[in-house]
Amino acid sequence: MLSGSFSPAQLSQHIEKNQGESGLPPVDQWNPDFCGDIDMRITRDGQWFYNGSPIGRVALVRMFSTILKREEDRYYLVTPVEKVGIQVDDVPFIITQQLDSVDGTLRFVTNVGDEVLLDREHPLVVEESEAGEPKPYLHVRSGLTGRLHRNLFYQLVEAAEPFEHGGKTYLGLFSDGRYWALGAL
Repeated sequence: MLSGSFSPAQLSQHIEKNQGESGLPPVDQWNPDFCGDIDMRITRDGQWFYNGSPIGRVALVRMFSTILKREEDRYYLVTPVEKVGIQVDDVPFIITQQLDSVDGTLRFVTNVGDEVLLDREHPLVVEESEAGEPKPYLHVRSGLTGRLHRNLFYQLVEAAEPFEHGGKTYLGLFSDGRYWALGAL
């Protein structure tokens, strides 16, 4: 799918060989020449498409997600030798579920299987849509963000605790020794 330097099997082997401690390739260290845009898109609901067709193989989507890189407001798939632009409608990941906490730190999982802690390195930010609805985002890795699935967000709201700050009452969660606001009451 990239310009042909690697077959999917070769790309997968290359990624495995170059994984760091996190199990992910060091895409932040790869700065190849830009080879152009390809017809690949990640929709708002987290589905990946190539040439207008959904990519149905979960392992292939996972592999592509590991070589995803963001530079300014653009997204790219990168290998050590090439970089191709793709379209992302909102953010590349959907945070789909909460896992058990680890030492008081909440853990989540993305639609491609990444585990993410809610901590200072992976902050939760709740924006507001034009219609006044919450848009919760969690930093996943290296400038890449995931949006919390609506069902998960409502589960978190149900478990949230009120907190007073600056004369306002907020609902939020404690994680990593810090209070993370989900929204004002």
